[in-house]
Amino acid sequence: MNAPSKPASQPPPGGCEEAAAKPTRLPAEINRLVGKAMHRYGMLADGDRVMIAVSGGIDSLVLCRLLDLWRRKAPIHYELLPVHLDMGFAGYRPRPGLYGGGPLPPEAGALQADGLLPPLPGTGAAVQEQLEKLGLPYLIEETTYGPEALAAEEGKNGCYHCSSRRRNRLFALAREHNCNKLALGHHQEDIIETFFLNLLYGGNISTMIPNQRLFAGRLHLIRPLALLSKEMIQQLGRLFAVAAVPNPCPLTDLSKRHTVRTMVRQLTADDPRITANIFAALGNVRSDYLL
Repeated sequence: MNAPSKPASQPPPGGCEEAAAKPTRLPAEINRLVGKAMHRYGMLADGDRVMIAVSGGIDSLVLCRLLDLWRRKAPIHYELLPVHLDMGFAGYRPRPGLYGGGPLPPEAGALQADGLLPPLPGTGAAVQEQLEKLGLPYLIEETTYGPEALAAEEGKNGCYHCSSRRRNRLFALAREHNCNKLALGHHQEDIIETFFLNLLYGGNISTMIPNQRLFAGRLHLIRPLALLSKEMIQQLGRLFAVAAVPNPCPLTDLSKRHTVRTMVRQLTADDPRITANIFAALGNVRSDYLL
């Protein structure tokens, strides 16, 4: 069940420039790669209404800042609406078994007398604080998707249930607010990880694409950070003074994506060229040599 959406806030008097001190340019290589992604994949057009999915992590918060900066120098006009879905973890007390049965991570806290752990934090207020600094209208909606996913099947397939509901709600909000683009903060490593997820667990060769057409073209998913490395995004996080909001979900480090991420990092630890080679291979498929 969704709580009523908070109406989109209004920027402070004087516009974005007075909301916070903002850099006026990107580092040269990052600027080149963002521009390359924008133009190669045709991500933005004049008159677009762009909803930004904001989880509170560094990727999505950097994306907000980047698109706002890009908007102020682009030869086209587009509108931005950051949206955060609070997954409803605030006050939820997880069972220790949800952390996989091993040693509890420090952030879980100490086991209480009733066999449960201390309440989890929420994300809405912390994300709102970050969005206020941006100076754009934004939308925050409270949901109960997180606890419901943990309760279903005792947490099994929880990531699938949670992400599916979140994605569908974002699609609905984009429709309600007349947004024709939904911007996501996925970067180069996310695209590589998704390739391995689909290969190892889905039995197919596919991944995220930078501009994905949905609903007969009424909505496009765009990924402006697609050509950036995680290191570059962390660099932008420092430049923009972004304070990432921790993900309170107990399943974060137990997901298949976390397993794949660990595997990819082990592969690339001794030879960073591997990351670039895998990414290049996704656009260099030799179909004659596939079954």
